[in-house]
Amino acid sequence: MQNDPEVAVLRFGHRPGRDDRMTTHVGLTARALGADRVILPDNAGQSLETIRDITTRFGGPFEAELDDSQPATIRDWDGRVVHLTMYGERVQDVEGEVRAAHRDAAEPLLVVVGGEKVPFEVYDEADWNVGVTNQPHSEVAGLAVFLDRLFEGRELDREWRDAEQVVVPEATGKTVVAPEDVED
Repeated sequence: MQNDPEVAVLRFGHRPGRDDRMTTHVGLTARALGADRVILPDNAGQSLETIRDITTRFGGPFEAELDDSQPATIRDWDGRVVHLTMYGERVQDVEGEVRAAHRDAAEPLLVVVGGEKVPFEVYDEADWNVGVTNQPHSEVAGLAVFLDRLFEGRELDREWRDAEQVVVPEATGKTVVAPEDVED
C-alpha cells in the first residue's frame, strides 16, 4: 500500500475451469484491500486479464503477473512470508508481530494463498502460517481479514489513480461515473 513496504499476494496453485472465479477474486481482493501486486500461476491467464481490466477501469497502482515457479518465488522472496492456512496460528495472536516486521523493519511481505493442496514445503518456508478462525472457509475471506488486520483499516481510505470509472457511494442505487464527474 502507498508509503508502506511492498505487499504481494501469491496465489499458490490454480485448477483451470474449477478455480477461475476464486483465483480472480483473490486478485481483486488483494487489489481492493491494499496489496501492491498479485502473482498468479502461469495457467491463470484469464484471471490475470480480468484483474488487469479492473485495475485499468477502477485505478491503481496495482500489478498482476503470472509465475511459472511458485515454490521458487517463495524460497527466493527477499522479505518475510505469510502463508494463510486454517491450520496456522490465530491471526489475532500474530498480527502485531507481522505488522511490525512489515512496517517497522521495512521488509516486503509475501502473502501466500493456496488454491489446491499446498505442499508441506510452503509451511516450512513461511515465516508465519496464519489461520483466520482455524475453520474451513473461503481463502478470499481469509485474505480480506488478514489484509485488513495488517493495514489496520487504512486500506479502506486508499487513493486510486488513473481510474476510468469511480463508484459513487450511496445508500441505494448503483452509480458509476467518470472521475471528472465526481462531486466533492
